Amino acid sequence: MKIAKRVLLIVVLFVLLVAGASSIVITRENEYSLVRQFGKIDHVVGTAGISFKIPFIQSVDTLPKQILLYDLPSSDVITSDKKTMICDSYILWYIADPQKFAQTLNSSITNAEGRLDAIVYNSTKNVISSTTQDDVISGRDGELSAAIMANIGGSLDQYGIELLSFETKKLDLPGDNKAAVYERMISERDNIAATYTAEGSSEAQIIRNTTDKEVTVLLSEAEKDAEILIAEGEAEYMRILSEAYRDESKQEFYSFVRSLDALKASLTGKNKTVILSPDSPIAQIFYTR
Repeated sequence: MKIAKRVLLIVVLFVLLVAGASSIVITRENEYSLVRQFGKIDHVVGTAGISFKIPFIQSVDTLPKQILLYDLPSSDVITSDKKTMICDSYILWYIADPQKFAQTLNSSITNAEGRLDAIVYNSTKNVISSTTQDDVISGRDGELSAAIMANIGGSLDQYGIELLSFETKKLDLPGDNKAAVYERMISERDNIAATYTAEGSSEAQIIRNTTDKEVTVLLSEAEKDAEILIAEGEAEYMRILSEAYRDESKQEFYSFVRSLDALKASLTGKNKTVILSPDSPIAQIFYTR
């Protein structure tokens, strides 16, 4: 009897130990713990730590809590001007509602990526199909990604998924028409540059013509003012000279000065010799009176 009791006690302790161990739920920082009861989700543990469940009745599944990256397959898309482009992109996403995720996608990351692939591809196709090829190429700085994210909207909420970012790794032309498109784009840019150059040259010529006209007017006015000043100076000179000659006491001096000026004007060239007759008015200035 004692042996039987000991065996029974050991069995009970073992069962209690197993039951206690199976009732512990350890949730890590980067995961959700889904506690199921008879196959249905009873509750979700989203905080890291230790919790408990009913042993043998409840089971635990886990889902990733961190941000996930999904690399979408390269696909062909057609622009509004019927040009084919190759889009290679990836997305960043995470499980926002683990219970809804488990119910709609059977807790499968593979199923989730399949839905993401279809929704993101359809959104990319819709956005690019309403955009010209030139606008698609120029929208690589973020405008295209923003338009695709806006087009997706809240369509992933039904799966408990939150889409954080859509990024294009490559958005390029097929090899057979890439060179032709680039040549056309270069030609268009050259035409635009030529137009700007012609407009700039025209504006420069207008500015030069206006400036030349203003310079001509200013020079004409300056010459006019100069002639007026010269005329006024000569008039003043003649007035002063007239007044001087009217004064008999100064007439002899001014006659002397005028004679010297006339003599100076006659001494031109290398020959500085002047032959005057004694009765010449100029010679008279050298005689002592």
